[in-house]
Amino acid sequence: MTTRRTVLGGGLTAMAGLALGGCIPPDTSEAGRLEAQFRLIEVATGGTFGIAAYDMLTARTLPYRGDERFALASTFKTSLAAFAMAEAQAGRIDLDERTFWAQADFVFHRPFTGERLESGATWRELAYAAQTQSDNVAANLLLKRLGGPEALTAFWRSLDDPMSRLDRWETDLNRVPPGTVEDTTTPAAMAQTLATLLFAQDRSPLVAERRQELRRWMVESATGLQKVRLGLARGWEAGDKTGNSSDWPDAPYVRGDIGYVIGPLDEPVTFAAYHRSPLGAPLDDAPVDAGFAAIGRALRGYIERTHIIRNS
Repeated sequence: MTTRRTVLGGGLTAMAGLALGGCIPPDTSEAGRLEAQFRLIEVATGGTFGIAAYDMLTARTLPYRGDERFALASTFKTSLAAFAMAEAQAGRIDLDERTFWAQADFVFHRPFTGERLESGATWRELAYAAQTQSDNVAANLLLKRLGGPEALTAFWRSLDDPMSRLDRWETDLNRVPPGTVEDTTTPAAMAQTLATLLFAQDRSPLVAERRQELRRWMVESATGLQKVRLGLARGWEAGDKTGNSSDWPDAPYVRGDIGYVIGPLDEPVTFAAYHRSPLGAPLDDAPVDAGFAAIGRALRGYIERTHIIRNS
């Protein structure tokens, strides 16, 4: 039986294969080739993709709709974990201090905090749960301790990120109607922010040990294994953080996957990919996940061509 899902899946496979197998875009540079691949993936998937990769080897952003705004959803939680680590370095929070919460703090999706109501947890455990399990209660508790959404926005500004902003709490922040700037970012801004946090030794607010810890948490995050990371080469270090806004009557369904990959030459590339379904017509998970995986394959091809040939 032919369904919308099988048509989208078959179209994505065919078009992604064309993109990766020799489609010649008008701009024949590596950046132009990658942008053309991203465009084909968007067409095959349906909806709108915004994608940016930041190549630390060339200090260059490789965007497709890189300056368009998308709902952050849970992708803000990597920056929240980094913010907590930076505040701990400055002596403004003890991540090993234990805290407690009540049922009144509960919101949807609490795989960690729902099981720890009686025993509580350390701030470090809450940051880890927010990153690796996308626990919304953990994120709200940590966000409140650090000064609220405006404090995280100020943290982004300190990283020279003028675009990312958080205005509300989980789960209200996921409802972002068209034209709204609250609780949004751009793929280009987020890819560069990740590069600063994880790899910019002279500009990251985190010392080397904390940068390594944050990368480990991203590697241990299982929610993105079927997204961009699925298309990357086995054996390459890669970590990510996903986000899902869910569907709202007046706001489109947005899915995100942000992260990094380190190829065989130890040169990192960070990425931020967001997908927005048409308003009132959310796409199924399968074709969108396939689109994210195709983005991973495109990034893999780019890294294999540029990082290996350039340095051989």
